[in-house]
Amino acid sequence: MTTKPQPRPRYIAVEGPIGVGKSTLAEILAESLGARLVREDPGGNPFLASFYRDPRHYALSAQLFFLLQRYGQQADLAQGHLFERGGLVADYLFAKDRLFATLTLSPDELALYDRVYQALRPRVVAPDLVVYLQARAEVLMARIEKRGRPEEKPIRREYMREVANAYSEFFFAYNDGPLLIVDASEIDFVGNAEDRAALLEVISHTRAGVNHWSRR
Repeated sequence: MTTKPQPRPRYIAVEGPIGVGKSTLAEILAESLGARLVREDPGGNPFLASFYRDPRHYALSAQLFFLLQRYGQQADLAQGHLFERGGLVADYLFAKDRLFATLTLSPDELALYDRVYQALRPRVVAPDLVVYLQARAEVLMARIEKRGRPEEKPIRREYMREVANAYSEFFFAYNDGPLLIVDASEIDFVGNAEDRAALLEVISHTRAGVNHWSRR
């Protein structure tokens, strides 16, 4: 008895903490697959720079803006015709939004956020595959410092450690579909053609379950 090959995922989401390279990988994937690229737009969040300077006062505003911005994009994805030509690659996973809310919001703020989040989540399309890029906090900080974005200068190593740990916990419990966990600390899929080709090959063959990949 032969097993029927599973079709290529129509919708791939790339995730990971700040500085890990998720947007760059999403661009590479979309070009490789001939897919439409869907980006989140952190630069369009008017509260983000203020949040990095003063998280306590701007967390709720920044979080709700991101939630509604991402939901607006996801509402477009729910229109199935967007999947017809080559599929979609997104540089974020909607379900991840709550991860940052739990890190930054007070209990009362989180309760308010959850009321909005739970009302929106059932209308969101789940990806056919999630690629989760993980890296050590010191690697993330080095990459953030190297790219030198002014709004990211206030980010501290301790915050990045909390974010990286929160991502690990989130994806340890993730069960909404196929998941590929990539150790991105020691690879360079931008400047190293061999790393890029190896990663794209692994992604192209991932269809089910929880999978791990590292070049080491």
